[in-house]
Amino acid sequence: MKQLTEQEIRAAFVNCTKGEAKRLSVPRDLGDHPWDDLDYLGWRDPQAPGRAYLVTELEGAARALVLRRPGHTSGQGRHSMCSICLTVHDGNVSLMVAPKAGRAGQEGNSVGVYLCDDLACSLYVRGRKDAGFGARLHETIPLEERIQRVAVNLAAFLAKVTEA
Repeated sequence: MKQLTEQEIRAAFVNCTKGEAKRLSVPRDLGDHPWDDLDYLGWRDPQAPGRAYLVTELEGAARALVLRRPGHTSGQGRHSMCSICLTVHDGNVSLMVAPKAGRAGQEGNSVGVYLCDDLACSLYVRGRKDAGFGARLHETIPLEERIQRVAVNLAAFLAKVTEA
């Protein structure tokens, strides 16, 4: 993924208003992220721990989502698997809910997905971050196919958020 500016990130949100995108918290250290190893940039809102954001490139354009973690939904004390990268964690996977884009979202409709709590799927898949013993399933498919699977799963989730 190419490095994005704060302006590009704010303009990429598909499931919130322009005003909400202008007010949300964007990481100040954008230049410090390993952009070449990211399928998406994900972060939690430091002022609102139940909120998170995700931005990716899809068909050459940046697309971003507002996410929230409703209540206590992490798999605390049990093994849980991320739906995007298929990493197994000991209690570090959370249900993240994205309001649907457009009128459906304004009517309260949303879509959920189980995600790595730290939103670091890209780094787990590439072995740049360790989720602990037994976190990565033994797979015989090459790294490029696992990276592609993350992109496909992420695109499918984004399509659910943006479909009418």
